Formats: sequence, C-alpha cells, structure tokens
Amino acid sequence: MQLDPTAQAAGARLIAYDTVGSTNEEALRLARAGERAPLWIVASSQTAGRGRRGRTWVSEPGNLYASLLLSDPSPPDRFPELSFVAALALHDAVTARVPGLAGRVALKWPNDLLIDRNKFAGILVEGEGTTVVVGIGVNCVHHPAGTEFPATDLAAAGVRAMPDSLFPPLSAAMTARLAQWDRGAGFAAIRADWISRAAGIGRPVRVRTGDSELNGTFEAIDANGRLVLRLPDGTMQAIAAGDVFMTAR
Repeated sequence: MQLDPTAQAAGARLIAYDTVGSTNEEALRLARAGERAPLWIVASSQTAGRGRRGRTWVSEPGNLYASLLLSDPSPPDRFPELSFVAALALHDAVTARVPGLAGRVALKWPNDLLIDRNKFAGILVEGEGTTVVVGIGVNCVHHPAGTEFPATDLAAAGVRAMPDSLFPPLSAAMTARLAQWDRGAGFAAIRADWISRAAGIGRPVRVRTGDSELNGTFEAIDANGRLVLRLPDGTMQAIAAGDVFMTAR
C-alpha cells in the first residue's frame, strides 16, 4: 500500500497494518499519543470495524479500510462537511481508476457511495477536540448479505479495483478535495460538485431519523449539508442526520 506522490508532497504519511480493531480508533489512539497529522491508517482487515450510529462494518480481507487523521482542519462545527469531501474524493478515485464508470457511481446522502444503486462504500467522520478522523470503507471483493439497503462490492459489479490499486488515487483525490474545501471556505463548491453526482435528488425518498420516518421528495442539500425534504403538504424540512431509502415513483 502506497501514498500517491501528491499526498506525500502535501505532508501525508502512511501506517499500514495487517489487522487492527478499527482504523478510526487506531488513528484517534495515535493522535492522543501525539502522532503527527495528516496521517493515513490502512488495514487489510478490521476486528471491530464500525459505521454510523455504532453499526458493525463487516471487515473481511480484500476490501479497503482506511482512515485519515487530520489536526485542526477547520472549526469543529464544520467537521461534518468532511463526509462530503471524502465522498467526492472516493468518487474521483474510483471513476479515475476505471474509465467509463462515472455513470454507474452515485453519492448517497449523507456518506455512502452506490454503484448501480447498491451501496459499496461508506464514510465515518469522528472528532475529538480539534482532531478529526475520516474513515473510508470500500467493498472491493466482499459485501454483507441481508442489509436493509442493498449492498454490493466492486467485483460483483464487474469492476476490478483492489485496495492497493485504489488507495493511491484516493490519497491524491483526498488531498485535492481538502484543498478545494479550504477549511470550510470552499464548501459551496464541494456542495455543488456533490449535488451533481448525487442519487435521488428530485425523487421520492423515505428518511429515517431516530425512531421516526418522513416521506417526501429529496429537493437538495442546503448550505449546511442538510437534506432538504419536500413533504406531501408542500412544506420543506431540513434534516441534519438520517438514513435515506429510495422509494418508487
């Protein structure tokens, strides 16, 4: 596993493990111990991988498990924007690695990537004080069965992109997208690029927020990255966090 030269030139370093509990947790542990950022942590497998809301992330060998440790990348209230930054970087990396793939890959609010409408990657942003970790998991050759939102992997979708070939362009794309984001000052451009690659905009969706669900039309994401839902009565509601499911027209 290697960094792209542009990521190295920007000061990024890499620590690779065969097995680790969680690349995010390992990055945070190293930060507490004084390790310098920006630092990528990658692992061939995880024994305690996790997704949003404490969900287990199945972490078999053959997939990509990577976390980027950043120190004071922006004011902490802008940390959630990094999920959009990372989603764009991963979209850039996958579509650059496999020409002609762009029409099959889409971004799902707030932090997933789809290929042919099935989830193949997810992002988890976690912060402690002025430290933030951006975790990225990509199903290259394995995916879980029986998930509520349909899952797949790149190999099952006919795409050959192994972790060691996908990570270098990801590290380069993340460097470029972080520069575009510019500590949050460039989020308007990030938002526009994200919307142009988004799944479900203008379509009926169901959004689960905690114990409640809302049905409506996915209108856009607002300047703060919230999903704007048009309810059946025509009113608009901005949603900061939730799970989105596409529904039939």
